[in-house]
Amino acid sequence: MPVNPDPVRSPNPIDVHVGLQVRLRRKALKISQEKLAEALGLTFQQVQKYERGANRISASKLYEIARALRVSIAWFFEGLSDPTAEPVDGAEEGEATPFAHNFLMSQEGVDLANLFPRLPQRRVRRRLVELVRSLVEEGEVEPAPLEALAEADA
Repeated sequence: MPVNPDPVRSPNPIDVHVGLQVRLRRKALKISQEKLAEALGLTFQQVQKYERGANRISASKLYEIARALRVSIAWFFEGLSDPTAEPVDGAEEGEATPFAHNFLMSQEGVDLANLFPRLPQRRVRRRLVELVRSLVEEGEVEPAPLEALAEADA
């Protein structure tokens, strides 16, 4: 299965990954798209397109974004496979990207991505993953009653 079956319509998985990293860092710093756009001399719509991977980020713009978000340029590429490494049979770059991207584009996904690494004990993190996996596999995840949601928001 090709990584990018329709290059005219689908964003490149690398662009999606870099955009997602921009979003994660911006959210972690509690910076709005508008504030980041202002710092970069862009519109917030352009920042949205960068974060979705719909528009590619030029090298000079990536440098400006890294400076504004106080990270190294290499940080945006963390989690990608080493391009000089031998490919693993059957694995293609960005295969899991749509799942991770969709998850991290939700507020819950961003919250979990920011909070999960802060859990100090590996055992606790592992048990949380096992809990979520078992809930999904057993189909026990049911929507909360409206009353419970109202109480949680209060």
